[in-house]
Amino acid sequence: MRRSKLTPTTPPMFKNLSVYRIQGDWHPAIAEAEASLQKFRFAECGATQAISAGWVEPRGEKHGPLVEAVGDQWMLTLCIQTKLLPAGVIKQHVDARIEQIKQREARRPGKKEVREIKEAVILELLPKAFSKKEHISVWIDRKNKLVAIDTASQSKCDTATSALVKTLDGLAIGLIQTQMSPGTCMSQWLMDGEAPDGFGVERECELKSSDESRSAVKYSRHVLDIDEVKQHLTHGKTPTQLAMTWTDRVSFTLTDAMALKKVTFLETPLMKKKAGGDDPFDANAAIVTGELSQLIPQLIEALGGELEFTGESGEGAREAKSEEREQETAEA
Repeated sequence: MRRSKLTPTTPPMFKNLSVYRIQGDWHPAIAEAEASLQKFRFAECGATQAISAGWVEPRGEKHGPLVEAVGDQWMLTLCIQTKLLPAGVIKQHVDARIEQIKQREARRPGKKEVREIKEAVILELLPKAFSKKEHISVWIDRKNKLVAIDTASQSKCDTATSALVKTLDGLAIGLIQTQMSPGTCMSQWLMDGEAPDGFGVERECELKSSDESRSAVKYSRHVLDIDEVKQHLTHGKTPTQLAMTWTDRVSFTLTDAMALKKVTFLETPLMKKKAGGDDPFDANAAIVTGELSQLIPQLIEALGGELEFTGESGEGAREAKSEEREQETAEA
C-alpha cells in the first residue's frame, strides 16, 4: 500500500459523490433544459413552510442561466432551504399546552389531540424559526449517461434525484449497481494488501461487524497492511469506508454504498495549468468532470462491472442486490 504525497488543488464543485445511471435515450437541447429548470427556480420558504428546494445559478451570478455547459458536461445547483425547529423546543411548547389543558379541564389529552397540538405548535413556530441553506452541485454527463450528485447522504440524494426527475422531462435515473459489493471488494483489497490497477489504498478505514453487536473499529493515519486489520476481517468485520487514491490524481473515501466521500483533486502539472485559466468556474468544471469521467468507469470495473438496471433505485435497490449476492455466494 502506498500513500500519495501530492498536494490538493482547488476545484470546489464536488466534495462527495453519489453516481446514477441515465436510463434510455435522453438527449434534450440545453435551451429545453434551461426552460424546464426556470419553472422550478428556487424560492424562499413561506412563513409556514418547513422546506423549500429549487434550482439556482451554478456560477452564483444573479439572473444567470440555471444550467451551465462546459464542453459536453452540464452543471446544475440545487438549493435547499430548511427551517430549524429543534425537537426540544417543540416538545417544550407541546408539554406546556398539555399542562394547561390538565389544569383547566382536569384531563389529559389523547394521542390524536396531542398530534393536533404538535401540528399547531409547529405552524406557530415556523414563521419565527431560523433557516439554513445548502447548495448541492449536480453534474450531468450526457455522453457517458451519468448523473453525479455532490452528497453522500441518501436523504439528500433522494431530494436531488426527485427534483431532477420532476424538472427534466423524460429523465429516468437509477443508482449504479455493481457485480460485487464495495464491502466485499474492500475486504479483499485489505486482505491482499493490494488495490486494483490504478488505485491505491491509503491510511484510513472503518470496519464494522454485521452481527447484533455492530462493533466497529476505525483507523486514521494508520498503516493498514497489518495482521490486526486482517484479523478483524477474518472475524467478520467488513469495511464500510476505505480511503483510496486514483492514479495519484484524486483521493477519496469509498463507502460500502459506493458513495465517494472527501473527494480531493491532487495537484499535477496538467491540473495546475487548467486551474490557471481565465475562467475559474470553467477551469474547475473541466478538471472535475475530466478526472471523474475517467475515475468512475475504472472504479465500476474494479467492483466487477455494472449490473443491468432493474428499474429499482436508491437504498432499496442496493439492499436487494446485496441480498442476491449473499445468496449466490452461499449457494456456491
